[in-house]
Amino acid sequence: MKRLIALLLLALALGAATAKEAAPLAEDPVVEQRMLAISEEMRCLVCQNESLAASRSDLAQDLRRELRTLIKQGKTDAEIRDFMVSRYGDFVLYRPRVSPTTYLLWAGPFILMIVAVVVLLVYVRRRNRAVDAEQALTEEEARRADALLKEEAK
Repeated sequence: MKRLIALLLLALALGAATAKEAAPLAEDPVVEQRMLAISEEMRCLVCQNESLAASRSDLAQDLRRELRTLIKQGKTDAEIRDFMVSRYGDFVLYRPRVSPTTYLLWAGPFILMIVAVVVLLVYVRRRNRAVDAEQALTEEEARRADALLKEEAK
């Protein structure tokens, strides 16, 4: 038992001896904060469903490095977004701008919803007409029903 405790203590000591201090994320925390704010609004081009800030891909790391460089050059947020869009297209933005090339992207869900409602209404109307046609009585059936009702009334 004493050997087991000694081995555990030795393992803990070796682990502590090899531990390193975490490297700082950026030289300037203000630049880092601004880069994170900008990269949260951008999509990782590799992961596609992750923000540039959250992605761990090599391309995302390169793009974050590029963002830091642009921030240090004194570019505004709008200039940085314009640079990224000119280089990678509107796809890089989580909320693409409304422009002729993105009209379908913005209006598409509403158009699909309207089409779905119209198709549903047409289907329900046709179904109701088919059910009504099946339930309509022939002249013979109507006469027999009248006769039965008259008999019942007596």
